[in-house]
Amino acid sequence: MAKRKKKTDSNEDSEIEKEDSINEDLEKEFEIEFEEDFEDELDLEKELNLLDTDDMDADVGEIEKIIDKDEEKKQLYLSSGIHIGTKLLTGDARRFIYRQTNYGLYVIDLTQTDERLLTAAKFLSKYVEEGSDKVIVSSVRRYGKEPVKQFCKVLGCRAITKRFIPGSLTNPMIDDYIKDASVVVIVDPHADKVILREAKLARIPVVSLFDTDDVLDGIDLAIPANNRGKKALGLAFWFMARQILLELGKISSEDDFPYTLDEFTSKIVPVYRQENAPPSRQSPSRQSSSRPSSSRQSR
Repeated sequence: MAKRKKKTDSNEDSEIEKEDSINEDLEKEFEIEFEEDFEDELDLEKELNLLDTDDMDADVGEIEKIIDKDEEKKQLYLSSGIHIGTKLLTGDARRFIYRQTNYGLYVIDLTQTDERLLTAAKFLSKYVEEGSDKVIVSSVRRYGKEPVKQFCKVLGCRAITKRFIPGSLTNPMIDDYIKDASVVVIVDPHADKVILREAKLARIPVVSLFDTDDVLDGIDLAIPANNRGKKALGLAFWFMARQILLELGKISSEDDFPYTLDEFTSKIVPVYRQENAPPSRQSPSRQSSSRPSSSRQSR
C-alpha cells in the first residue's frame, strides 16, 4: 500500500508541475500586456483592456472535478482558457476557485462554470423573444463585442456594444429608454459598471460572467469564467445561445445548432501579436508607420 500511495503522490506532483510550467507562459502574456499598456498615460479604454488574455494555452492541466462523462465538453473548456483567472482574488470569487498556481494565477472550478452556464441559459430562455427588448446584452470590452452581437443575432435580443446611455433603463423621458427590459446580461462587472448600476436602480436582474477579481454587488447570477480572453468569451456566449435554443425547443439536439464557435469569437488581434507577426500579417496602419517616409527615402 505504501508503494502504491507513493506512486499516486508522484503522479499528482508531476501533473501539478506540468500545469505550473504551462501557466508560466500564460503569466508572461499578462506581463507583456501590462508593459504595453503602461508605456503611455492610461485612458479609460486602456484601463479596461489591461488584463485582456488572448490565445490561452489549451492544456492548463487536468481538472478532475469537471464532468467525466463529457470529455469533449471538458476539452472545449480547457482549450478556450475559460478557467484561467487573474492574479487577484476577491472574497466574493473565493467560492469559485479550484486552486492557485505557483505563478500566482487563480484557476476557476470548471464544474461551477458548467453548472452556472446551464442555469443562466435556462433562466434567459424564459425571457428571450425574437425582436423584443426583454433581454439586454452589453459589453464594453473589445473581445466581448463580437460574441454579444452574434448572441443577440441568433436569439433576437438587444445588443449594446457601444457607450451605454445613462437613463436608458430608468428615465422614460429620454429617446433611448428601453421600457421592456427584463434581464441584463453583461461581460464584466467593472467594465460594464454603468449599465450594472442602472439595472440595480431599475431592479432588473443581472446575469454576468465573473472573473476572480470581480465583486457580486448588483449581480443576481454570476457565471465564474475568464471574462477577458476572446476564446473564453466566444465559448461562453456560443454555449449559452445553443443551450437556450435547446430550452426553447427550436433545436432538438446540440448537433442541430447551425453556428460555429468561430462565429462567436472576436477576430481582433492584440497589438503585441501584430508587432511580432510577419510584415504581410500586420495591420495596414502598422505597416505604413514602420516604413520610412518618402522624404527620407529621397535623401
